[in-house]
Amino acid sequence: MSERPLHVAVTGLNATDNPAPGVAVIRALHDADPTIRTIGLGYDALDPGIYATDLVRDVFLLPYPSQGLTAFWSRLEYVHHKLGIDVIIPTLDAELPAFLDLEPKLRALGIKTLLPTREQFTLREKGRLAQLGAKSGIRVPATAVVNTIEELSRVHYSVPYPMYVKGLYYGATLAMNLEDATHAFYKVVAQWGIPVVVQTQILGEEFNVVALGDGEGGLVGAVGMKKLMLTDKGKGWAGITVRDPALLEVAQQFMTATKWRGPCEIELMRDSTGHYHLIEINPRFPAWVYLSAGAGMNLPYAAVELALGKKPSISGDYKVGTLFVRISIDQIASITDFQHMVTTGEVSR
Repeated sequence: MSERPLHVAVTGLNATDNPAPGVAVIRALHDADPTIRTIGLGYDALDPGIYATDLVRDVFLLPYPSQGLTAFWSRLEYVHHKLGIDVIIPTLDAELPAFLDLEPKLRALGIKTLLPTREQFTLREKGRLAQLGAKSGIRVPATAVVNTIEELSRVHYSVPYPMYVKGLYYGATLAMNLEDATHAFYKVVAQWGIPVVVQTQILGEEFNVVALGDGEGGLVGAVGMKKLMLTDKGKGWAGITVRDPALLEVAQQFMTATKWRGPCEIELMRDSTGHYHLIEINPRFPAWVYLSAGAGMNLPYAAVELALGKKPSISGDYKVGTLFVRISIDQIASITDFQHMVTTGEVSR
């Protein structure tokens, strides 16, 4: 009797002009092992990844974590009892606190994860970057947290204009003056609430690193990328792998300082003197993570191996000059699948 294939659940199936990482993670897993049965976990019946029938056979809608931990856990438990989940990979910032809270329950069910600790997760928050920079020796632009317009009106003394106004999870608006900053502040509060993070703009070139930590200070693997094309939301639409020891050293410094466990994306600006400045750290795989598989260092599959307690099979190097260019396509879907998603919140093909 043949052994059942590995079941890996992946969240974040949105794939619009501001894509979630889920589809890229699933593609990378299938590249590494076509026998893996991936289970898609979405939040909206129109998430495009739901209808990528070549990638996911089974898809389930989750309630938003803001609806409460009980409902969120109940749905995950239902999916597990129906199909059996071996490993789950969350890919969205806003859902990670819920997964951190539920990690003991997931472990009790035999579901493996590769998540940071609550302390690690807190250390890389946007409002704590200055402390992280001091601890790790990484350069960080002037950054502050504000809760009121009064604080915002005075913050330019420590965080000079032009500055970015950011929400805790997503979004960054460049403000040239107090009027711009005030408008951006209210926009962020309406979407994400307080506090709001402000950060001085660093002029230069943008670089990103997708990295995987072993939880003991070790860097399992990292791929550096330079953005070549941006959308109007500032998201990378094209990029190319690069190798700069100073760039990858930042990733190692972060791992050493935090003992980070799991995937992360490190966003940096390189100034005219060649120095890197840490803009933010996202506590999950980025939407461009499939580039790591294309360049020969499949980090999503390495994360699954680590979660299962195995030694990652990735090589210690990746191909420089590997390019990704995103495309928009019209994906054809079945109305039957859509009806199932809307009425029952699940589809199995």
